Amino acid sequence: MRTLIIGGVAGGATTAARLRRMNENMEIIVFERGDYISYANCGLPYYIGDVIKDREALLLQTPKAMKDKFNVDVRISSEVVAIHPQKQIIEIKNLSTGEIYEENYDNLVIATGSSPIKPPLPGIDNQRIFSLWNVKDTDAIKEYIKEKAPKRATVIGGGFIGLEMAENLHTVGMEVTLIELQSQVMAPVDMEMANLLHENMVENGVKLLLGKGVSGFTEGNNEIRVQLSTGEEIGSDLVILSLGVRPNSKLAEEAGLKLGERKGIVVDEMLQTSDPHIYAVGDVIEVTGLVDGKKTMIPLAGPANKQGRILADNLSGHFKNRERAYKGSFGTAVVKVFDLNVASVGLNEKQLISQGLEKNKDYYTLLINQKSHAGYYPGATTLTLKLLFTSEGRILGAQIVGADGVDKRIDTIATTMRLNGSIYDLKEMELSYAPPFSSAKDPVNMAGFVAENILEGLIKFIEWNEVDELLLKGLRDTVILDVREDVERLAYSIPASYHIPLGQLRKRLGELDKSKLIIPYCAVGVRSYNAARILMQNGFSNVATLSGGTGFYRSMHYEKNIDEQSDATEENMGNINAINEENIENMSLDIMANRAIKVVDCCGLQCPGPIMKVNEALKQMHDGEVLQVCATDRGFATDVSAWCRRTGNTMLKSEKLEKGYQVYIRKGTENITNYSDAIEEQAGIRAVTQELPQNKTMVVFSGDLDKVLASFIIANGATAMGRQVTMFFTFWGLNVLRKDKKAAGGLVVKKSLIEKMFGFMMPQGSSKLKLSKMNMGGMGTAMMKMVMKKKNVDSLEVLIKQARDNGVKLVACTMSMDIMGIRAEELIDGVELAGVASYLGDAEESNVNLFI
Repeated sequence: MRTLIIGGVAGGATTAARLRRMNENMEIIVFERGDYISYANCGLPYYIGDVIKDREALLLQTPKAMKDKFNVDVRISSEVVAIHPQKQIIEIKNLSTGEIYEENYDNLVIATGSSPIKPPLPGIDNQRIFSLWNVKDTDAIKEYIKEKAPKRATVIGGGFIGLEMAENLHTVGMEVTLIELQSQVMAPVDMEMANLLHENMVENGVKLLLGKGVSGFTEGNNEIRVQLSTGEEIGSDLVILSLGVRPNSKLAEEAGLKLGERKGIVVDEMLQTSDPHIYAVGDVIEVTGLVDGKKTMIPLAGPANKQGRILADNLSGHFKNRERAYKGSFGTAVVKVFDLNVASVGLNEKQLISQGLEKNKDYYTLLINQKSHAGYYPGATTLTLKLLFTSEGRILGAQIVGADGVDKRIDTIATTMRLNGSIYDLKEMELSYAPPFSSAKDPVNMAGFVAENILEGLIKFIEWNEVDELLLKGLRDTVILDVREDVERLAYSIPASYHIPLGQLRKRLGELDKSKLIIPYCAVGVRSYNAARILMQNGFSNVATLSGGTGFYRSMHYEKNIDEQSDATEENMGNINAINEENIENMSLDIMANRAIKVVDCCGLQCPGPIMKVNEALKQMHDGEVLQVCATDRGFATDVSAWCRRTGNTMLKSEKLEKGYQVYIRKGTENITNYSDAIEEQAGIRAVTQELPQNKTMVVFSGDLDKVLASFIIANGATAMGRQVTMFFTFWGLNVLRKDKKAAGGLVVKKSLIEKMFGFMMPQGSSKLKLSKMNMGGMGTAMMKMVMKKKNVDSLEVLIKQARDNGVKLVACTMSMDIMGIRAEELIDGVELAGVASYLGDAEESNVNLFI
């Protein structure tokens, strides 16, 4: 029996080695057109990045080793140029001599793999442009870097290899730009999960250009210029193409073998092609997706190795009447992207939607943030897990992003799927636990718990983009409810949100309108779930929790966050020098004795833990003393920067660590003590006092026409200067916001007798307001309006409309509304309902506050 194998690496080499172990007498010949029969292609980017130092470590088997250990005849530099199925022979070209010869076979295995896509773009053959797929490519890139010492690299494509190359080129000191035609990198995950990667890549200094295609390349000024379809050009010293791969199936096609839609070789469960004597494994074949049963291409090493083993067993004759079957793949994969790891299994939501499935009907999703191990044990980091499942609990897919523990969680879910498990099995799964490794309720268990809660109707989620859409529409029938603590709102809050801390919610339910959609949110989702349960059990029927909490919501707007941090750095921290360990160690003993530097370790703490710790520490410190804080929470650097601005403290420096962040904060901004001056002198810091934003707030207490006119004139003037304005209407000022009788139409509002009396005695709407002086039974007010019209001064009604159109925040005091019997439906459109805490939060962000 004679078996010929075309191609080595994962599929071909595995087939050969296993086949020999199962059948000592079979003649086995492997033909490889390259120089290497078996190598670790997944490790190639890390060799370029000097993470793997030894090139020989990548070479798993040599022809000699295969001959010595397995008695397999390996012929490198040998390209199979034709297959003749009827004759059962192949033609081989010896690339060293040019000789073409034939070999016959009993069984033929095609393991020709795939090749990088190289589109016919102008200039694509430039010597500065490389692809990475094999050892030869690796050597060429490595040699080019050594000889030319490129400073700038452009990676085209955001798949597995593109992401790994971006990281490794950055690791060896290059400025990296990554260009991706789609709106996200890492196609196997959904947009929101990819956004976590986008944020982290930008934080690590990668220039990310999404949604942009490449139209060609030009050479000039000792650089290569990448031309984008938008007309932009990117100068670079080195370009890596990573545009995906296509199966090397031309040989099979010319032999008349059946191919699929994407040119993959069609095989059955025994990996047999349309010819009974020809088999195929690896990247070149079409496989069955185990979730939906559809044919797909999955160019991964894991499936290729398993296919090789199964095929070898079947060809060996050792397992007669017990043939092995390859049933398909879930496409389980993981990749490291700078500080984060991302993994996926099964289908993503994009694929489900493309198949015509409807969310919350045909499938459900959940997104949770959990710690990689017990939060109180040092080094815990955040895991973001997305799960897709059906109403019966069948798992359709999962995606995870985090710094630690991503692989074992995705593997657990993949194993559950392979064994036909459900979300209920995730819930009941007994997993190992000790503080350094996990939590008593592992993230996988938590995914099961939350999935069950969704199917039981105990919770409903709303996604970040759905909240954005509601904000754009004006929140007329929606309340975004912040259930975090006051100190957290100082760091960040969703615009137009209403604040009731979770501990106060039961006592303040009367402040919320049961007819509206209530969206509770917190940092990660735990408190908002508790808030949702309180609301739903107290008559609130329309409640949807923000998926992922504020940490996730902010990451979805990472570009805005980074822009704000950049602006703060340029304006307020431009000349700050780094505090480093050597500086601190060299500080004089008298400064250290006076605790000028205090260290707080918040690693592992979930938000709001780090901010709370910072707040507590600074309360115990003197003005001018410096606090050094490290944290692993992803949003900490952004949160603490905003918190410092709002609390009058000075953010000196933020450093990106391997897993997390380290920041230095000086207490206060003025009247700095000698201790801080000494620290600055010895540590090389020059902190710049940060200015408060130039926003304006005013309390409109009065309902007098002239005072209200003045209020809106000032507000519109401030917005014209680009300032954000909040107008807080309380007591008599609420009458300004009431609809007039015409606008109210036939509106019937149920009120008590006292409330009706209040409503009758008070002016209904801005047109009924009177002057504070010289009203004269209404004559003075009428004269004032007439003069305003003659002088072309806008009426109060016009001023109010202008204010709303210009983005002035009109807030009605809910406490005053309750006292005066004014209902929300009586107010004009665009008015937010809030309490004093919300107003004070805006006032703290302002440098002008008026009481009218």
